[in-house]
Amino acid sequence: MHRLTSLPQNIVQFCRYLRQNDFTVGIEEETMMLQSLQHFNYTSHESFFLLLKMIICRSKRNLDDFDELFRQYWKRLDKQLDAKKKEKKKPPTPQAQFASLSAWLKGNQKKETEETASYSAQESLSQKDFSAVPDHEVAELMKYIRSLSRRLAAKANRRYEASNKIDLPDLRQTLRKNLRRGGELIDIIHRRPKRNRVKLLMLCDVSKSMELYSAFLLQFMYAFQQVYLRMETFIFSTTLQRITPMLKQKLFGEALELLSRENAGWNSGTRIGESLNTFVNEHSNKLIDSKTVVIILSDGWDTGNIEMLQQSMHQIHARAKKVIWLNPLAGYAAYRPEAAGMKAAMPFVDVFAPVYNIDSLRRLARWI
Repeated sequence: MHRLTSLPQNIVQFCRYLRQNDFTVGIEEETMMLQSLQHFNYTSHESFFLLLKMIICRSKRNLDDFDELFRQYWKRLDKQLDAKKKEKKKPPTPQAQFASLSAWLKGNQKKETEETASYSAQESLSQKDFSAVPDHEVAELMKYIRSLSRRLAAKANRRYEASNKIDLPDLRQTLRKNLRRGGELIDIIHRRPKRNRVKLLMLCDVSKSMELYSAFLLQFMYAFQQVYLRMETFIFSTTLQRITPMLKQKLFGEALELLSRENAGWNSGTRIGESLNTFVNEHSNKLIDSKTVVIILSDGWDTGNIEMLQQSMHQIHARAKKVIWLNPLAGYAAYRPEAAGMKAAMPFVDVFAPVYNIDSLRRLARWI
């Protein structure tokens, strides 16, 4: 942990520390914390603590763990000697600190050598193609994918709509609306759970042509399913396999080992048509309806029956709310969906997008 001289940087670093301890803290929460500090007395330890706790904690487990993690992080931070203190410079006044904060929020951050490791490291990882990740970065990338996936799933789980009735106070929207009033809560916003929440169905290609991507995509599916309960998961290569129960394993490594051991077609050829036909015949009546978003993760290379692929996609599209096809190759500027399997599927795809790095996974939130 680096000693940072800027309050915004310390908050961003604290968020990274929480993510390392399985909290789902994203850009939205970080921004809200930084904006809120303009209207609250952040020089008060108790106010600062309660503000962060209110914005970050979303579950009983978060509430139970937050106090100790907060204490550990800021205690360690306080013990570290700041380089400016060594030079015996005067500490920044609250006014100067506030000015720094305002500049940060307006996008005018100073380019210091002390910039948070979290931003630079995450930015580098988030843009790196999964197929080009060196061995020593795989563990960090998997951790990042797990955190992102849980965050997206939690956000999808918490879908609410505004309500005129006094159902449930929406603390986040209430805080946001009253920011310009000095933090005084005049207008209280209410919400209620959205009706007709979507169900998710993910089918992931684990054939030979997908081997550089499939482990990362399965990590995403695994972490998402841990949070989002209205979800079914399948893998396919030459055959189809339902893996929903296997992804309920406590550790991803155990789930991955179980999957590779039980799926004889792992890293072999691809028969998308036959696999989807099996799904349509054996599972579609039970698992797909007008509330279901179907997500297919595949490069579209098919050595099987193209006509069967077209027919299966037609039936899936007719039943589902939306069909999303995520293709690792679509991240290349020169890519065109000209493979026979991909061309056959395209008329029945509502969203076609790349999936080759963290940033592309993050964009999935737009469509679910």
